[in-house]
Amino acid sequence: MRRALMLWCAVTVLATAVVTGCGDGGDGAGDASGQTRQATGVRTPALTWRQEVRVSDALQRLTSRCMGRQGFTYQEERELTLQESRPVRFVQDDLAWARTYGYGSRIEAKSARLRERNINGTYRQDLPATRRALFDQALDGGNGARMLTAPMPGGAEIRKRIGGCTEEAERTLYGDPAEWFRTSKTALSANSLYAGRLMKDPQLTTAVQAWSACMREAGEPYPDPQAAQDGVRAAAVRRGAARAEESFADERRTAVADAGCARRANLRAVATTREKYYLDRLPDRYVSDIDTYRRLGRQAYDRAVRIVPERD
Repeated sequence: MRRALMLWCAVTVLATAVVTGCGDGGDGAGDASGQTRQATGVRTPALTWRQEVRVSDALQRLTSRCMGRQGFTYQEERELTLQESRPVRFVQDDLAWARTYGYGSRIEAKSARLRERNINGTYRQDLPATRRALFDQALDGGNGARMLTAPMPGGAEIRKRIGGCTEEAERTLYGDPAEWFRTSKTALSANSLYAGRLMKDPQLTTAVQAWSACMREAGEPYPDPQAAQDGVRAAAVRRGAARAEESFADERRTAVADAGCARRANLRAVATTREKYYLDRLPDRYVSDIDTYRRLGRQAYDRAVRIVPERD
């Protein structure tokens, strides 16, 4: 149960920018001085996964245009369709998607092939050394670029090099790349402050148990959705490439049962509601950063719709 929820959290964060519980933390009821926070909680809605994909595409488009002005080629990566870009989360309750894609194993394989091809990396590597250095400088400022820093809730610090076309693209969409970087890292790691309680939340665990009972009735005896996904993947590995079609048929069957049981158990609504309960009780400084992060994300989306169309 713990591992399943942690993976659900991680995937949700990456795909939809929703902050979710992915680790152990304190009780989230007060700030560093122990004072109880008085704010009303996170008020800005998170972007949907569709909106996140469009922002990502806009960043690529802006970067490509900028690199072109610098005399370099930078290809946008839009090989996945919109539906193929949909994240697979712990709660997967879209029956139509499950019937077509299962848990997305073939999409993952397609993505892996695209990463291996790495068109921009190959283009850079084929440049002469002097041009390669100029490419790096144009893209992100090169070795002389300034460094952004972002403190993490646990006390660690994340750094990022910023400059060149990367900075220009982020500035066009988000306004201040430094504020975006800082608040995004805070938002995407603040879940560590409440995940321990979220994973033990009675309403959530009850909903997962209802899902599991439904799956047993369907002939899919799994304790939670992540176990179902893991079981499907493990079976495919055991069968090997020669039985890929059989594995994919089983994957879709299990995914459809999973989606149906998630709907029957109302699992998504319960998980979302309980996450928000704990999220809204974080210390004020985290709530403020999360609101800023979401506000900048929505600003980026409003600008992105004028830059790129939605994927087909």
